[in-house]
Amino acid sequence: MHNERLHEVFPFSALVGQEPMKQALVCAVVNPSLHGVLIRGERGTAKSTAARALARLLPTQRVVRGCGFGCDPASPACPDCLAHAEAGETLEAVPRRVPFVSLPVSATEDRVVGSLDLEQAVLEGRQRFSPGVLAEANRGVLYIDEVNLLPDHVMDLLLDAAAMGVNLVERESIAFSHPSRFLLVGTMNPEEGELRPQLTDRFDLSVAVVGEREVAQRRAILERRLAYEADPARFMDDWRAREEDLAEQIVQARQRLASVEVPDWVVDEVCQTSNELAVDGHRAELAALKVVRALAALEDRPVDEAMVARGVELAYPHRLRRRPFEEESDGAQKLDHVLERIREPLPAARPSRRASRGMPPGKKKG
Repeated sequence: MHNERLHEVFPFSALVGQEPMKQALVCAVVNPSLHGVLIRGERGTAKSTAARALARLLPTQRVVRGCGFGCDPASPACPDCLAHAEAGETLEAVPRRVPFVSLPVSATEDRVVGSLDLEQAVLEGRQRFSPGVLAEANRGVLYIDEVNLLPDHVMDLLLDAAAMGVNLVERESIAFSHPSRFLLVGTMNPEEGELRPQLTDRFDLSVAVVGEREVAQRRAILERRLAYEADPARFMDDWRAREEDLAEQIVQARQRLASVEVPDWVVDEVCQTSNELAVDGHRAELAALKVVRALAALEDRPVDEAMVARGVELAYPHRLRRRPFEEESDGAQKLDHVLERIREPLPAARPSRRASRGMPPGKKKG
């Protein structure tokens, strides 16, 4: 349970293959309104490596000096910072890298949410709160390896905090709350047990990873891993420029995100997708649209069909319902059919999706 030590982390840009997994993680960093990424796959497929490597790419942020919750000086949210701001005091800002906090599956509830000193509250009439992991991860990334082995009640607490953006701790008649906005990244091996459907649905994005099957790809993985183990410092130097380029791309994409608008035809596509796949609720649609916006910001160009297909690939698979006696492959085939429709090249004589909805090509709609 700690911030990852960056000098020990394999470079994100040196990972071979696994493009959907890498893209999901980068999109979630670019668009902070994406609340969770679930990475499912067999052993030895770089799930944990990719998640931890993300720490190197996280940008810097401004925080209030001395704030245990990492408040933004421009919009303080914890009780102490709010009190100082309301008193007209200037909140001193200092830079820090966006936190990346790891949570072991053995963590107790108090360690996760924090604890209140009831004795002091009763005797002295003052609240004393000991921050937990949710405070450490505020405005950052919270990573859980083997997330499927985390006790259900602790998982519920994490997902509730992620959804509300607030951690509320109540003991007896005493309550304390603080801001708790973070990206939840979970990795798991389905062979060790599955998450409840209610929990998987709370992750905005999900990726299923398998080992590379092409000999050239497997060889590249071995060569890079052996080079890293032989001389980590030299390997990191060799990849430093590419890591810095990717980190800068993320910073610029975050700055462009607010100006990205989603055309009407894209909204129509994801709504139609939800109907075709019989997906409950609207979380899948919202997540897909957020991925589309992140991709458009990353690639610095208008939204297109390929971006929509990628958004659907990341937001829908873990939300597909299975009827009794229905194989998992049946849902995958339905999804493939939808993706083919979205990606299908349109004949020159046929009006484009944009024009067919009364919008000239290239025009963006909020």
